[in-house]
Amino acid sequence: MRRWLFLPYLKHHEDLAYLALRVLTGAFLVYGVWDNITSIAAMREFTGFLRAHKFPLPEICAFLSVYTQFLAGLGLIFGLFTRWSGLVLVVTFVVAVLMVHWNQSFRDWWPAAVLVALGALFASRGGARFSIDRLLGDK
Repeated sequence: MRRWLFLPYLKHHEDLAYLALRVLTGAFLVYGVWDNITSIAAMREFTGFLRAHKFPLPEICAFLSVYTQFLAGLGLIFGLFTRWSGLVLVVTFVVAVLMVHWNQSFRDWWPAAVLVALGALFASRGGARFSIDRLLGDK
């Protein structure tokens, strides 16, 4: 009965599930900023979006946001400096919630709020078993 109720055998796959979560989150971040990296017009549009939401120095904020998300995404995909990538997610998406989503519905907050929570998870857990961090000695 306990084996059926608590499904303990699934624990054997937690490292693969965490790898999938890390890679998918990293790919989402890279995909989300790729157009800003490859298109000046897209970067200008993003800068205008930040300006409309009253970010200070929107040109600098746009550049920092895009490239930190890109590097954090790559870090998550490869499991390299995973804790730092997690911290970048927390900071970036707390700012997004406060500056962009604050007056929106919970449904509109959800993607940014989930990225804050995922960032906290990655920052606290690190790359785990299937990561470059582990090869470099992070436990």
